Parts: sequence; structure tokens; C-alpha cells
Amino acid sequence: MFNKTMYTQMVNFQKTTFENSFNAMLKMQEQGEAMLNVFLSQATWMPEEGKKAIKDWAEASQKARADFKKVVDDNFKIVEKFADSYSESNK
Repeated sequence: MFNKTMYTQMVNFQKTTFENSFNAMLKMQEQGEAMLNVFLSQATWMPEEGKKAIKDWAEASQKARADFKKVVDDNFKIVEKFADSYSESNK
């Protein structure tokens, strides 16, 4: 038997766990990027092309992280809709 309350609680727990883990990872990556920016600003020996490549890499990482978060959030919405549609169809 499908228990919507239990299912919803389970999904909410997983969603909260993901959010907390993602936010912890985000803070670590932001700190790393801040340290990288300080390093690059002080690396007078590094050519501008090298600095640009590193900055482009950091921007690509930020975009990939945002895309990943969006995919996970969208899929959590699908899972939540499943619970609603399943419980309505079994009334």
C-alpha cells in the first residue's frame, strides 16, 4: 500500500540532506575560488593567458555546479508530483 505521508517525509529528508551537502560543498568551493583569486592577483610571474585559462575553468565549474543543482531540483519536483498523482489516482 502506498503511504503518501511516509513517502513525502522520505523525499523531504533526501532533499534536505542533498541541500545541506550541496551547500557545504558550495562553501568549500567558494573558499577555494577566493584563495585562487588571491593567488592569481599576486602571481606576477604568470602570463595573462594562463590566468585567463584558470578563470575560465573556474567559471565553467560554477556553471556546471549550477546546472547540476537545477537538474537535481527539477527531479525532486518530478518525484513530489509522482506522490500527488499516485495518491489521487488511487482514491
